[in-house]
Amino acid sequence: MSDALTPGEALRALAAESTLQIPGAPHALAGRMIEQQGYPAAYLSGAALSAGVLGMPDVGLFTLTELVQQATYLTQSVNLPLLVDADTGFGDAINVERTVIELEAAGVAAIQLEDQQLPKRCGHLSGKTLVTAEDMCHKIRAAVATRCDESLVIIARTDARGVDGWDAAVDRARQYIDAGADWIFPEALADADEFRRFAETINAPLVANMTEFGKSPLLAYDELAQFGYAAVLYPVTLLRITMKAIEMALAVIGVDGTQSELLDVMQTRQELYDLLGYDDYEDRDRSYFSGE
Repeated sequence: MSDALTPGEALRALAAESTLQIPGAPHALAGRMIEQQGYPAAYLSGAALSAGVLGMPDVGLFTLTELVQQATYLTQSVNLPLLVDADTGFGDAINVERTVIELEAAGVAAIQLEDQQLPKRCGHLSGKTLVTAEDMCHKIRAAVATRCDESLVIIARTDARGVDGWDAAVDRARQYIDAGADWIFPEALADADEFRRFAETINAPLVANMTEFGKSPLLAYDELAQFGYAAVLYPVTLLRITMKAIEMALAVIGVDGTQSELLDVMQTRQELYDLLGYDDYEDRDRSYFSGE
């Protein structure tokens, strides 16, 4: 991010140039690698925070304080715009005010709010219930009114496709835009044609969720870019890969009694130190003691 731009300005500028591929960062070290690999932005998923950090299902159990802390770890570790999944905003419109205040202070570029009722569920599971479109609009208006930087991106996610159908999702998206939402996130669209038609119907930047094992097909980035989506999310991909690798490693160690066969698939000590900027820490430490 340019020092001359706020996080929201940086995100908007990037999205104006091309469709963004945005991996989910389950922790700060993964965020560093996302940046190292040249991705333009990172995403903090509520599902990844719930599962990867707290060991809990994605049913709205983490607190605003826990979300802000994790967002802060990421914004302090990477020089990328960070999009944050704030679930339902932790309450009604007044609660959304504090959510925006805290996350904006943490340095995020975008805040995502969804229209589910508590207890919420993963967007690709059945059994979801929604707040009224009017109540969601109250939250969006609160978020827009509260942000200090007008470039902070307010993303409105609607789960209506899986609850009330296509027409309801389109109708809610239009209402959310009228309430002030900057970007729209249509959750759990059924097929490529629905992704295409949604982009043709809604006149706002759109977010496509390419989460695995869900209700939506895993469409290629080029196809979604051709449809005109502003961003493509891979929210839990890195966490899933990590957990499967851990499962495999534990099995090998249990059978072999040693990890020696796993060395070729490990990040080396030096690679970890390079990612962490270890030498820079040592150089600064020496300079403090030498008086330079």
